[in-house]
Amino acid sequence: MQSTHNKIEELIKKKGRGKIIFANDFSLYGTHYAVRHALSRLCQNGMIVRLSAGIYLYPKIDKELGLLYPSLDTVAKNIAKKDKARIAPTGLYALNRLGLSTQVPMNIVYLTDGSPRRIKIGKGKGILFKHTAPKNLAFKNDLAMLVVFALKEITKDRVTREHLDRIKYVIQKVSKEDILQDINLMPAWIKSLIKKLYE
Repeated sequence: MQSTHNKIEELIKKKGRGKIIFANDFSLYGTHYAVRHALSRLCQNGMIVRLSAGIYLYPKIDKELGLLYPSLDTVAKNIAKKDKARIAPTGLYALNRLGLSTQVPMNIVYLTDGSPRRIKIGKGKGILFKHTAPKNLAFKNDLAMLVVFALKEITKDRVTREHLDRIKYVIQKVSKEDILQDINLMPAWIKSLIKKLYE
């Protein structure tokens, strides 16, 4: 019989480089202690990298750049998929994604209908999942959702012409119908702004 370590190593290799791996992916391969011990050994021999508690990376390796790490957004999406939860970027990250801010936050905040928690990734970086009502994640269009959370971050009284010009430029890339299908999920002041941008 193969050892827990060998089974886990084999499965990770099958997944392919660049994949994010969770400790509980291997719960069928041995006891909790045996799985953790195997993953710890694989980290020590350099095959995988520990991103955070129970979260690992089988990294792609570039000849010049070395280990290639995934973005915080990629990590967050993998966690959400694992938890079968929906997430939405908020705050500075939502602004950055839309080109409304050049500031790249070290810590990204997501609203989720899953478990609230904070995950540290490397030095000083992290992901915060804040629980929210399911209706806040009921958007059919991801861009509409991003625009709403970005505008909430700016606040009604601080929205400038530059903000509106940028949002108008971004939303013109999708059809009016796609954005307006989520109109009833938007606060009244954002609903009004979006409608004006299509006039």
